[in-house]
Amino acid sequence: MTENLMVTDEAAARRLAKRHAAERRFRMYGALAICLALFALLALLGSILWRGLPAFNSHEVHLDIHFDPELLDPQATGDPEVLGRGDYGRLVKLSLRAAFEDVTGRRERRALSALVSSGAAFELRERVLANPELVGSTTSVWLPLSDDADLFFKGGIDASVEEADRRLSDDQLSWLGTWEAENRVERRFARRFFASGDSREPELAGIRGAFVGSLWTLLVTLLLAFPIGVSAAIYLEEFAPKNRLTDFIEVNINNLAAVPSIVFGLLGLAVLLNFLGMPRSAPLVGGTVLALMTLPTVIIASRSAIMAVPPSIREAALGIGASPLQVVSHHVLPLALPGILTGTIIGMARALGETAPLLMIGMVAFIVDVPSGPTSPATVLPVQIFLWADAPERAFVAKTSAAILVLLAFLVAMNLVAVLLRNRFERRW
Repeated sequence: MTENLMVTDEAAARRLAKRHAAERRFRMYGALAICLALFALLALLGSILWRGLPAFNSHEVHLDIHFDPELLDPQATGDPEVLGRGDYGRLVKLSLRAAFEDVTGRRERRALSALVSSGAAFELRERVLANPELVGSTTSVWLPLSDDADLFFKGGIDASVEEADRRLSDDQLSWLGTWEAENRVERRFARRFFASGDSREPELAGIRGAFVGSLWTLLVTLLLAFPIGVSAAIYLEEFAPKNRLTDFIEVNINNLAAVPSIVFGLLGLAVLLNFLGMPRSAPLVGGTVLALMTLPTVIIASRSAIMAVPPSIREAALGIGASPLQVVSHHVLPLALPGILTGTIIGMARALGETAPLLMIGMVAFIVDVPSGPTSPATVLPVQIFLWADAPERAFVAKTSAAILVLLAFLVAMNLVAVLLRNRFERRW
């Protein structure tokens, strides 16, 4: 009898030890999965930071520019239109030739001019239009270098490689070395990245146009999705009769939340552009498509927030004579508003990162100007990233990663606002 009890205790101890070991393995697998996810996230963010940080600064060269009246305003009229038509590119070339007088050949002069960005002429034009008194004077000006010269100073071009295998010739490297020895080259904050629109030249390309386009698109999305989504959620949760039609609508709203975003883009292409004739590549159309895509998320989040309001609140309001509409507008909706806003902001953040539906409605076009309204031609940040990632110039690699950093910062800010709103107004029942 005693031996049987000892055998039973030993078996139970083995089973208990086996169960504890299984639990330890399960916890270890979970911790390992979290560590792998964190490692992947850190590796991704580190890679983007490593590639994108150089785009936030650029190299400029200090040149002495003579604003020759014969090239800018031969009749000395002082008319801004005449000054705007001046040959500012010629001023840059003359300055370069004065700095390197030994460069006489046509090919060498062309190679020397290629070291300075084509945007230098536009910068000189803006200076003269802002201050016409510059005409006739000689002024030292910081001008942007070309993308290849900028890439060389950032270590992107190896001077030890054979001349035929790199984008800068030996002469160009020699001229850049001369400028560096004379302290004429300086790394500066790339304000053009935030202040300019898109450009074919990497050193002049910026995200301002795409950023403003994203803001207009999100504004249209918010104005359409928020009132319609909240109204639908209130009706379905508080007023709709419980029948098969209501169940059918609820099931389809849940299914729409899982529909691929490209389908909404096809819907926008067929209905908004081809049938209604709305302007192509406009934030109005992009925002409408994204509102259709975001509506199920807003409705589901709003219904969950409304359901979380205790029934006793409604019963107490009805008990003192409030109508159903007064119960909803005076008690249920204010109490559910933090959850509704949180769900809406998360839905907007998802819309901000979408690319596929916007490609279908033409927001992939090359647009230089900053949009001035919801009907102006525009693009958005995700599409701008897509365009730069497909560009052949190496300098666009850093621009792409930098734009991704800006987009991530935008998304994190929106999610932070959602968390703050929830923590500030959340009530526990």
